[in-house]
Amino acid sequence: MRGMSRRSLFAGTAVGATAALLPAPPAAARAAACARYRAAYHFTVPDQWKNDPQRPVWIDGEYHYYYLYNPDYFTGGTTAGTAWRLATSTDLVSFRDRGIAVPKDTTPNGDVWSGCAVVDTEGTAGFGRGAVVVLATMEPVEGANTQAQYLYYSTDGGHTFTHHGTDPVLANPGVRDFRDPKVIRDEERGRWVMVLAEQYKVGFYHSTNLRSWTYVGGFVKEGIGVLECPDLFRITAGDGTVRWVLGVSANGKGSGLPNTYAYWTGAFDGTTFTPDASEPQWLDHGWDWYGAVTFEKRDRGGRLDEGTRYAIGWLNNWDYPNTTPTIDSDGFNGTDSIVREVTLKRAASGAYHLASRPVAALDSYVSRTVRLGDLEVDGTRLLDYRGLSYEVSCEITWDALTGAGLQLRRSPDGVRHIDAGVYGDYAFLNRRTTVNPDASGRWQESTSPFDPSGRRVRLRILVDRTSVEMFVDDGRYVHSSEVFPYLIDNRLALFTIGGRAVFRDTVIREFAV
Repeated sequence: MRGMSRRSLFAGTAVGATAALLPAPPAAARAAACARYRAAYHFTVPDQWKNDPQRPVWIDGEYHYYYLYNPDYFTGGTTAGTAWRLATSTDLVSFRDRGIAVPKDTTPNGDVWSGCAVVDTEGTAGFGRGAVVVLATMEPVEGANTQAQYLYYSTDGGHTFTHHGTDPVLANPGVRDFRDPKVIRDEERGRWVMVLAEQYKVGFYHSTNLRSWTYVGGFVKEGIGVLECPDLFRITAGDGTVRWVLGVSANGKGSGLPNTYAYWTGAFDGTTFTPDASEPQWLDHGWDWYGAVTFEKRDRGGRLDEGTRYAIGWLNNWDYPNTTPTIDSDGFNGTDSIVREVTLKRAASGAYHLASRPVAALDSYVSRTVRLGDLEVDGTRLLDYRGLSYEVSCEITWDALTGAGLQLRRSPDGVRHIDAGVYGDYAFLNRRTTVNPDASGRWQESTSPFDPSGRRVRLRILVDRTSVEMFVDDGRYVHSSEVFPYLIDNRLALFTIGGRAVFRDTVIREFAV
């Protein structure tokens, strides 16, 4: 973690961290200091701290969503570190808190880091058919090459877990980074497959029982930072082609790349992953979509959708993890992205890529719809709308134009706002002129490729109290970033640069979750 361990980040008191880093608000905002910054329709931890999502699993008709939770965030010290907390959901919009499922510090190995849960349908691990097995990283001695994989199991449907002894099921061979196991079932070959983050390599392992593992190979990628939270899944494209996807969370900022979820499409024979291209694509181009996981999409009857995956990411960044107004206003630090539906698309060139859209169930929570129709804009046009949390969508068309977009969470005087749109040959999300967590000023605008020759772009933007997620052209590119606008900054404007445009079918939706 760039010279600082996760455990070190938790150590020390979190209270007041935000106040030291965020600029002083204007008088009107200070008067509303007791107002809430908790997200209106995104998942947030009930209290204290959360970070990495763990891959949700389908159990008894609902998704079990585990995530890293630190119940001692505000006191820190030697008790800092994470457990696994559980929330359940049938639609991935509304969640029910179920408390801590995998406790920390119950063995000499300490707290519990990222990993995965699987349903052992056939009872291969010896805990009975249908047992839920968690494989997670623990580090008994920090910084001493002791990161290893440990097993917990549940016989009550994944609500409470018991540790399977204090010895690892996959010991550290003597390397610094050896963590974040992700396990899938290889039904064709009758075994389990694990992918593991090993600094600049994703290791592949086999097991028949989840309790003993054999190394079989690895996939190496340098130049995008230390690899974390690997992912491996099969997905069917719209043209019927089946491809495998290998993903990792990586910090590519040093190379001018995102620091989110990098992925490769390719082939997997049960042992070796062969990518279609050497360089990765990115599932998000913003600054704050880390530790993301994808997981199976199932209908209410449990039937698998082989052409769609769900995905969820942590809306934060290890460069500024303790910076958020929610600490003082609401007593927590931890917000997730909206759950996405991810599909595999084939471009005219023949190359495959993943596309994202917000989970369809979000439509069931619409509490208000404002239809503005087609709006002509030449310069800046302030809309007659006020809101803190909403979705805005439109298609922008033009004949000759340099750039166009929206000013989100604009201040009453027009000075502060978040800009989202296109300029020349790139799409962008710019948080520079609003309050945000990047004190360095280096990570203010995220960009992704855009082809202006079609003279149109489709934007769907999710705005909440501390985040913006922009989906460009049906989710070919996505930008997710933390933003902390003052609660008086509730205006919305449209803008163009160097010409006139029409913002077609402009719709604003609000949600009640």
